[in-house]
Amino acid sequence: MNPTPIKRILIVVAVLLALLLLMWGTARAQGVQLTDDRGRAVQLARTPQRIVSLLPSLAETVCALDQCQRLVGVDRYTNWPESVRKLPQVGGGLDPNIEAIVALRPDVVLMATSSRAAARLESLGIAVVALEPKTHADVQRVLGKVGQLLGVPDAQRVWRATDAGVQAAAQSLSPQARGARVYFEVNPGPFGAGPGSFIGETLTRLGARNILPDALGPFPKLNPEFVVRADPDLIMVGARSAEGLAARPGWGQMRALRGQRLCVFTPEESDVLIRPGPRMAEAARLMAACLERHAGGAPTKAQRAGAQ
Repeated sequence: MNPTPIKRILIVVAVLLALLLLMWGTARAQGVQLTDDRGRAVQLARTPQRIVSLLPSLAETVCALDQCQRLVGVDRYTNWPESVRKLPQVGGGLDPNIEAIVALRPDVVLMATSSRAAARLESLGIAVVALEPKTHADVQRVLGKVGQLLGVPDAQRVWRATDAGVQAAAQSLSPQARGARVYFEVNPGPFGAGPGSFIGETLTRLGARNILPDALGPFPKLNPEFVVRADPDLIMVGARSAEGLAARPGWGQMRALRGQRLCVFTPEESDVLIRPGPRMAEAARLMAACLERHAGGAPTKAQRAGAQ
């Protein structure tokens, strides 16, 4: 007796599900091999199921790939998405609690290349993957690396959505909101975001002009007088840095502060802005809203020349 059409469909679905499970199991059994940002080849016997992250952007990347459930511990600064706040904290990225990490029995630890904990963890037999995105291209590359590590196919879908979101933010701006000379302060060192940083690249895509030259590097520590001399049209700064900004020597005379062309971001918004990861589209929207809010506030070339 031949099976009915419905039975044939159910048989096909069952076979496809079995093949998918077999492929997933095979991928896990084959293990993972990749090269991290230290140039180190990292080899794991199986796809990691227990992950400790010591960098917020890396934890956010894991979650953006729908693998949040594999995180078993994070650094003290990781706070998004909401579910990660319930995870054990193992200190900071630069000063993690090694004993606490070991106690979590991770298959792998994700960290920045600048962390000094890698050698100690590796000496204890714990696999380390060090990744540190600083540019848009780095974010795309790291998404691919983390996707490879976790066995997630088409991890680049997250990048495509992120990049499209940045582009949409740029296209939403009016012509009047473009061309402003911007100073973006990362923290009160003061450290600024240069054109070569992921923040600077987003500003460029939004049509803003960075007051910092590319030669200073992605996140240079600045002489405060440099900013005074550059006299930006608009300042973007986090709430943690904004207090006392006008009290810095000479800063109160800058046109941005005199004209109240200042965007102060909340701590939550600052987290979005300074983390190179899957929330960069949201960061672009925040910067675009700031530029639009102060559209038309930048002086023309003729006005700037007359003021000199």
